[in-house]
Order: sequence, then structure tokens, then C-alpha cells
Amino acid sequence: MRKIHVLGTGCPKCNQLEMNVRVAASSRSEQVIVSKVTEIKEILEFGVRITPALVLDGKVVSRGKLLDVNEITALLDAPIAEGD
Repeated sequence: MRKIHVLGTGCPKCNQLEMNVRVAASSRSEQVIVSKVTEIKEILEFGVRITPALVLDGKVVSRGKLLDVNEITALLDAPIAEGD
């Protein structure tokens, strides 16, 4: 099971990133849990100061960029590193 957090306060790019993540996740054979984090305090706890940001399995993999569905799919296809 993969866990994705989309970090963003509700700007258009943040909302689009969430939609792109949900599209990428829907085509997976494995279970993917997607959650949206909108509270600034929670976003800062991830060490993120610019949104939108994407956290995959607890690791910040993108910040300040609107990833498209293909980029998100590539991140999901990458093997999970040891110790993660």
C-alpha cells in the first residue's frame, strides 16, 4: 500500500495536483491512499514552505511544481527504497 499526501492550501495548482494524483492512483493495481493536507502548520511539519507539494510514503518528492499524471505515475512506479 502506498500513501500520498498532497500539500496545498487550496490554490488552483494545489487542487489540480490532487486531481492528477487521484487519476494516477486510480489506475494502480496496488492500494493507494491519497490525502490532502491544507493546514499550514501541518504542511510546515513536512518541511515544506512552497506548495503544491507531494509526499509519497512519508518522503517529500516534489515541491512548488504541478506534476502531471505521467510524472506521478513514474514516481509510483519507482521502487520503494530500503528503510522507507
